[in-house]
Amino acid sequence: MLDKLVYYFTFPYVRYAFIVGVLIAVCSALLGVTLVLKRYSFIGDGLSHVAFGGIAIASVVGISNDMLLVLPITVISAVLLLRTGQNAKIKGDAAIAMISVGALALGYLMMNVFNVSSNLAGDVCTTLFGAMSILTLQPEEVWLCIGLSILIVALFIIFYNRIFAVTFDENFARAVGTRVNFYNLMIAILIAVIIVLAMNLVGSLLISALVIFPALSAMRIYKSFLSVTICSVVLSVVCATIGMLLAILYGTPVGSTIVAVDIAAFFLCSLVGRLTKRS
Repeated sequence: MLDKLVYYFTFPYVRYAFIVGVLIAVCSALLGVTLVLKRYSFIGDGLSHVAFGGIAIASVVGISNDMLLVLPITVISAVLLLRTGQNAKIKGDAAIAMISVGALALGYLMMNVFNVSSNLAGDVCTTLFGAMSILTLQPEEVWLCIGLSILIVALFIIFYNRIFAVTFDENFARAVGTRVNFYNLMIAILIAVIIVLAMNLVGSLLISALVIFPALSAMRIYKSFLSVTICSVVLSVVCATIGMLLAILYGTPVGSTIVAVDIAAFFLCSLVGRLTKRS
């Protein structure tokens, strides 16, 4: 088994997959803690469906690098989702459901009406569940992921105190002069970027698992925001690494395998939390 892994790592595309997978795991875990505590976890699910719609448009108009179209569409949708969620007539969960279902339906409709592929079912399945598409990354995509990941981590560290304040008490943060709307907007944009980066890893239907599971698992053991965030990042990286290794060794879908490992880690952390009487 070890010889098989060493052999696979001689291929550049496998190394690219691990680099991107680890970076996505770090970024999704950082923002995931904030989203879970703000009870806005499913924003990732909604934006992932928007990204699916963007990919459908890119395939129809013949754009080879779909990220050029998907990234701005997803970011704009994140801004609209935040604004709509603050509307007294349309609550946050309703806004997410509206945008999520609408984008998913329109994307699939466009792929059927303007059928540009001989294997539509396979393309849809790959987009929704990730399949092995992360093993087809190009060097420029890897460098883009590295650059965006560094930006996300840097912004989180720089604005850590303000993100902490906005996460736990927006009213108090606003009272002491923190620009709450600006930081909420920044969080929404950053999670949109993570969603686009993670499309090749786990697919649009499983992205929210990368955001939710590590944060919830860490909360079973630790209580402070900093401890939960650090533990969430570590768990996310470990689960992503194990999931990708298992997928390569046994030929299983990368996204589904990573999520299965995340689920196992959640139950393990829940057990540890109960045994230590911290949960």
